[in-house]
Amino acid sequence: MTAPDPADLAAVRRQLGRPPRGVHAVGHRCGCGLPDVVTTEPRLGDGTPFPTTYYLTCPRVASLIGTLEGTGVMAGMQQRLGEDPELAAAYASAHERYLAARAEIEAEVGEVPEIAGVSAGGMPSRVKCLHALAAQSLAQGPGVNPLGDETVERLGEWWAAGPCVAVDDAAGEAAGA
Repeated sequence: MTAPDPADLAAVRRQLGRPPRGVHAVGHRCGCGLPDVVTTEPRLGDGTPFPTTYYLTCPRVASLIGTLEGTGVMAGMQQRLGEDPELAAAYASAHERYLAARAEIEAEVGEVPEIAGVSAGGMPSRVKCLHALAAQSLAQGPGVNPLGDETVERLGEWWAAGPCVAVDDAAGEAAGA
């Protein structure tokens, strides 16, 4: 895999308001063309284990998801997990797909035993972070994580208002301006 493009890293920096850490690749691009999910290294540059393989970067999406989390959506999802064996099985499968994707990265950069078996968002049995679940759905595509898919569907067309950060500013940063 090739290193992330400097313009993408500059855009992510603007989105996060800080330098991005451990970016392995762009995991997904928003409808506006900018990254909205990055795939991260399982160990950060300072040696810290980092289990969040798919990291949501778009501040607009993050805000919308934060609003969803504040409405109690996660409690309803958690209840459904306990009542619907098919949903629970699909969610457990999403956990396995997450781990498999990290294993592919670890094959390139080295294993991180401290996070073995740990995915994100509370998987495989809890609903803890819709940001992580949506990021997985965006990066791995529809049909992988049912609760991530549901979250993404609830967001609507967040990109319709245009890029979340100024594209020209991101390009200028990449060029060292």
